[in-house]
Amino acid sequence: MKIEESNIVETNDYRVIIYPASRPLETKEAKVITEKLYDFLATWAAHGKPLSSSFKIEKNQFIVICVDEEKEMASGCSIDALGKIMREIDEEYQLGLFDRMKASYVENGVVKTLKLLDFKSKIRSGELSKDIQVFDFSKNTYLDFLSHFLLPFEKSWAASIK
Repeated sequence: MKIEESNIVETNDYRVIIYPASRPLETKEAKVITEKLYDFLATWAAHGKPLSSSFKIEKNQFIVICVDEEKEMASGCSIDALGKIMREIDEEYQLGLFDRMKASYVENGVVKTLKLLDFKSKIRSGELSKDIQVFDFSKNTYLDFLSHFLLPFEKSWAASIK
């Protein structure tokens, strides 16, 4: 069972799983990925019980899965099934969805992604301005995602880079 975009209630704190791509999706890729995820989520279940879930592709680069765990909890097996479809998508399009050693940020209105070591090095050297906004992939609830997924540098995890 899918949570349709129009049925997402911003006061419900859905569980969120974020898969950050290392690059923007091409139009054809986004279309196929959308179809695969709609098909998968329509039958996604935990212990035989349908999961109320949905997804969106944020900023054309981040696949965000939402699960309403007030209705049914996503179990280990259901999370494994999600991981399997996401690995298939990752392998097909070489998106780096499981590479957590990267940083994504917005500079001059453009989403950019660097290896984490390169990002830290550019911050330390001043090559990368602190006037950027930084994405935080650790958000695991919908309300936290809405309010803290993209933050000004000084309010983000990156502010601690010395």
